[in-house]
Amino acid sequence: MPIKTKRWCVPAEPDDGFRVLICRYRPRGLTKAKETWDVWMRDLGPSPELFDAFHGKGQTPITLDAYRERYVREMEAQRETITELAARVDTGETVTLLCSKDCILEPACHRSILAELIEAARRR
Repeated sequence: MPIKTKRWCVPAEPDDGFRVLICRYRPRGLTKAKETWDVWMRDLGPSPELFDAFHGKGQTPITLDAYRERYVREMEAQRETITELAARVDTGETVTLLCSKDCILEPACHRSILAELIEAARRR
């Protein structure tokens, strides 16, 4: 089964499987009753420092390559969680990684990088 990526506000589909919110912060103003995910794994989101560096908050924005490199380094601390998600996929379960409703450029989003890390963990 695959690993899918979406924004959390995109309606769930029957084949989404296990939906995981991977944002550092929970969406504002959204009641628990309107959550579209099964679990929130905040530590799979980029650190506030990395997020600020990418968006140039108080500094010159870093490049997408630098963002990717730093995010992958941050995710080394989440190896166990990534391995657990890879195991779910290995058993035939679909895992859908959900990110911010504002994150419209999927190739530049950490959800795409995380999907690659999960796939790499499956090959170990």
